[in-house]
Amino acid sequence: MLIACQAGFEALLAREVAELHGAIVTEKGPGWVRLGKPIETERVAFAHLTLRDPIEVTGESVNALASRVADYFLSSLRGERIESAWPSVWLGPAELVGLGRRISSVESACGELLKKKLSRVAKLAVADIPRGAGPARGLFVFFADFGRMFVAREALVHGQRRMADDDLAPSRSYLKVEEAYVVLGREPQPGETVCDLGAAPGGWSYSAAKRGARVVAIDNGPLKGGALGHAAIEHRMEDAFRFSPASVSAEKFDWLFCDMVEEPHHVLRDIVEPWLARGWCRCFVINLKFGRVDAIGLLRELHAPDSTFQRYASDVRIRQLYHDREEFTVVGEVTVRS
Repeated sequence: MLIACQAGFEALLAREVAELHGAIVTEKGPGWVRLGKPIETERVAFAHLTLRDPIEVTGESVNALASRVADYFLSSLRGERIESAWPSVWLGPAELVGLGRRISSVESACGELLKKKLSRVAKLAVADIPRGAGPARGLFVFFADFGRMFVAREALVHGQRRMADDDLAPSRSYLKVEEAYVVLGREPQPGETVCDLGAAPGGWSYSAAKRGARVVAIDNGPLKGGALGHAAIEHRMEDAFRFSPASVSAEKFDWLFCDMVEEPHHVLRDIVEPWLARGWCRCFVINLKFGRVDAIGLLRELHAPDSTFQRYASDVRIRQLYHDREEFTVVGEVTVRS
């Protein structure tokens, strides 16, 4: 099994799977970790893509690598009929200078070989990771180096992906909440209500408002860009840690957003616990910064049976997103409603 992650975080991924999931790590490199035996990786926060039962392919030239991948893919198709679009995903760490060009060359050469041998199937290939989270079948290729790849037909997609920016978005944090919707599998709808704690400069508020949701943005700082003066956003200059829905109305919010540069236990104790325990929201997107705490220790706490998320929420997913740095994004739905 091979697990891909953000480059630079492979050491934390290795610790997570070893300490929290009992995995045996046999090798790691920029943006990937290899395991001796397969484990269930649905709950692995640092995992972006898991290749199941990959084979190792090596070669000195573009043509040699392309030919070996094509042969593997074609031989694996025996007895299988492909009638719809399938993912053809080619990845590798951008930190290896020039590797992107190598990947593109091998992918193109392999595509030409598949067109010659099985044109109908080749035309159905989609060069993108499937949207959402879950198992996928297709062709998944991860370059560990210029002449070494791991290739698999089965993969588990964890939901992270690069999102398109918006010129009106007040900040890059906008991309994080857009990506979080993909992981959760739902997004704010017209007529729903959102409370955005620590909203300034308003990237997350803008994201919800552009979908037709009504937003209460809580922050003493100013809103900017598309969030400033937006008709669907009510900006309340208050302390997010002291705010409660009772100060707005008796209604509960459909969504809680929280992306604050604060110690994670402070956020968990003073925001997450009361909001989830009292059922003040139905869904949530919460960012927890782990830059000054032990990231694996924090994950252990979040997964513990007595944690706030485990007690009061369902379908909880903890991810380090493509657009995250030293932070986890936690999404889910509240099960306790008061």
